[in-house]
Amino acid sequence: MQSSSTPAHRGCVTWQGRLLAVSLTTFWNQPTAAQLTIESVPTNAVQGQDVLLLVHHPPGDLAAYVWYKGARVDPNQHIALYAIGQQEIIPGPLYSGRETIYSNGSLLFQNVTQENTGYYTLQVIKANFQTEVGLGHLQVYLELTKPNITCNNSNPVEHEDPVVLTCEPETQNTTYRWLINNQSLLDSAWLKLSLDNRTLTLFNITRNDTGPYECETWNPGSARRSDPFYLNILYGPDAPTISPADSYYQQGANLSLSCHAASNPPAQYSWLINGRPQQSTQELFIPNITANDSGSYTCLVHNSVTGLNRATVKTITVSEPVAQPSIRASNTTVTEQKDIVVLTCLTSDTGISIQWFFNNQILGLTERMELSQDNSTLTIDPIRREDAGDYQCEVSNPVSSSKSDILTLDVKYDPTLGSSGLSAGAIGGIVIGVLAGVALIAALVYFLYIRKTSGASDQRDLTEHKTSAANHSQGHSDNSPNKVEEITYSSLTFKAQESRKPTSASLLPSATETVYSEVKKK
Repeated sequence: MQSSSTPAHRGCVTWQGRLLAVSLTTFWNQPTAAQLTIESVPTNAVQGQDVLLLVHHPPGDLAAYVWYKGARVDPNQHIALYAIGQQEIIPGPLYSGRETIYSNGSLLFQNVTQENTGYYTLQVIKANFQTEVGLGHLQVYLELTKPNITCNNSNPVEHEDPVVLTCEPETQNTTYRWLINNQSLLDSAWLKLSLDNRTLTLFNITRNDTGPYECETWNPGSARRSDPFYLNILYGPDAPTISPADSYYQQGANLSLSCHAASNPPAQYSWLINGRPQQSTQELFIPNITANDSGSYTCLVHNSVTGLNRATVKTITVSEPVAQPSIRASNTTVTEQKDIVVLTCLTSDTGISIQWFFNNQILGLTERMELSQDNSTLTIDPIRREDAGDYQCEVSNPVSSSKSDILTLDVKYDPTLGSSGLSAGAIGGIVIGVLAGVALIAALVYFLYIRKTSGASDQRDLTEHKTSAANHSQGHSDNSPNKVEEITYSSLTFKAQESRKPTSASLLPSATETVYSEVKKK
């Protein structure tokens, strides 16, 4: 399919005139089986592209195609006419040279602009000079340029300054979208968008809101995204931290302290030792420290932009290593259940802690053991054979510790006695006494049971003989007073007492059981 730019011959004036005349005349046409339609390819064009208005279902036996700009046949909006038989294009008033009509009636626009946006009308002229009309639409969008972000304040102060970000340039028929950290915006109280989404306002901004921020522009023909934009958020200084965490040092060591505070821009550092100014550095170093270097160490930080100041105080204690302690005993050879032992941990150091050890294990206190308030004195009262062994005391301060030499405690005891101090005979006596008590209680229970049973039998016998007793009373008279049953109580006392030995450390009290019995006299 080719368009012709050759001038028309004189002999063609008649057919050209006829076609033009017919194109401007309206005829009633019966609808065809297939509707004449026009499609824009592509549907949404970008300025500078080529766009084809493609004709579908044109009727047969045609003589010419005539294109108009607008939604109706208007001679003033005539673009061009294509004579099918001559394969020739006849330009109209709106022909710009960028239009081409093909043999199937389709109209090609080259290098379209936004001015080409609108409706287009195709008029087809049949050989019998009847006409049909089809309507198409062409949409041309600007090709979007790469957007950029502008900011009212790219150095805001944390929790103080609001920030307004704007996506540039402003373009009609364009949709704006924002991204933070490569994520679409979520609903938040600290974010606000303008009605057209082109402006993003950030409230109560924090150091974590540096970005990146991006804006995206979109229309049906193209989409572009800005470069990442970052905020330089000013904050701090936060409360400084002093490292290392150690607060206790041994005399002669080197003291090296470092101070750090989160701040933007970086904080300025200075030190005070017991209130006296030192060098303005982030690091503090003192070699070969002594007890005179103990005290308060203050780190001061300052942010020259935010104007804020912070300080942290650390207490440093310098101590000498503790000397080895010793143990003094009231007696190292003692007798079981007789003697009291007092062990004293001797040391010249102050500000120390004292710990006792028994047979190389931390001493577990029993009810017979007592420590003084400062743990320096251990009292064992009374001593037992299981207390024999090796004793040590340990003194310590935060930087050192030292154990005493071993002190061995020897406990003498009678091998025939148990660790409780009772002989085997005494223990046997206790067992016999307990068994005797149990037997006596059982006998008493049995006696009471028999008595209760016997009383019930006597009551039955009394009921059975009541009638006969009344008869006998009529035949015999008795001048003696009524007889009263005499009841005599007797008691039995049992005593169980442990045998006593001279070497026994303790005596058991005697056990006494008293049993009451009832004897009736009739």
